Amino acid sequence: MRAAIYRGPGDITVEEVPRPEIESPTDAIVRVTHTAVCGSDLWFYRGQSDREEGSRVGHEPMGIVEEVGDDVRSVEPGDRVFAPFVVSCGRCEFCRKGLHTSCVNGDSWGGDNGGGQGEYVRATEADGTLVRVPDRHADDEDTLEAILPLTDVMGTGHHAAVSAGVSEGDTCIVVGDGAVGLCGVLAARRLGAERIIAMGHHEDRLELAESFGATETVAARGQDAVDAADDLTNGGANHVLECVGAASAMETAIDVCRPGGTVGYVGVPHGLDDSGLDMFSLFGDNIGLNGGIAPVRAYADELLADVLQGTLDPSPIFTKTVDLDGVPEGYQAMDEREAIKVLVKL
Repeated sequence: MRAAIYRGPGDITVEEVPRPEIESPTDAIVRVTHTAVCGSDLWFYRGQSDREEGSRVGHEPMGIVEEVGDDVRSVEPGDRVFAPFVVSCGRCEFCRKGLHTSCVNGDSWGGDNGGGQGEYVRATEADGTLVRVPDRHADDEDTLEAILPLTDVMGTGHHAAVSAGVSEGDTCIVVGDGAVGLCGVLAARRLGAERIIAMGHHEDRLELAESFGATETVAARGQDAVDAADDLTNGGANHVLECVGAASAMETAIDVCRPGGTVGYVGVPHGLDDSGLDMFSLFGDNIGLNGGIAPVRAYADELLADVLQGTLDPSPIFTKTVDLDGVPEGYQAMDEREAIKVLVKL
């Protein structure tokens, strides 16, 4: 089969690799029909995080089940499925708590499992990982494109909102105008927030945030952004979603959080120096910090229900579509901020 391969910073290729096979009775093989390039993929693409050269990439697969192991009960060949960005068993202590990203039997999509940006993947814990799409929606392209963000960014934005404690009637601030931040706006609206202030650097993305439900936007950086948010909220919001991961974004999130409020953080942390995060600002204002890597499998069923009933549609985050051969072009487009998120259709 063919799959996208990391060959070094700025270098993604598409190559022939061994196709994954059933190795355990809990395995399933999925023929990938849709996947995506993630903002977190840019960290290694830019050389800002370590990754083994020659490794397969991608972690947002959707497709058709081709084969299942003897113990798999939740899906069968021919089913349309999507999968979160990590494999989870669904039965261990942490999965039962809704912390599927801490699964003791967890796995990734890379290596011998195929790579999420390739023609086939192996789900080593199929029953705990794969989410079946009802047959009546299985070939509806618009619906499938709305479902695909549930593999990662929609669930991650939702985790930010949940971690920040957003509920009916609240005011919240979303830091970041990438795919996760935009999905955070959708999630805050879904949870009933009355005011949603989206902060970012790109006017076109902030316009999309408004279409997703942001009531106000702030297009500024650093202290200017903090001052603008403080003016809009009379001193900060009780609920802040940090959806970037850069040290500067975390600092902004803390600065715009009202005393006694909560920052829900889901951005993959990068850029902190040896001194780490300044805890005194959190301590002095009794600001809570909650979140981490999003257990998107825990949210998949409820978010899928909303997509299928037409009340949730994150698909506008896909602003460029490529085929498998176009994956290197997709990385370049996201790296150069020419695309919010790239859809890959095989």
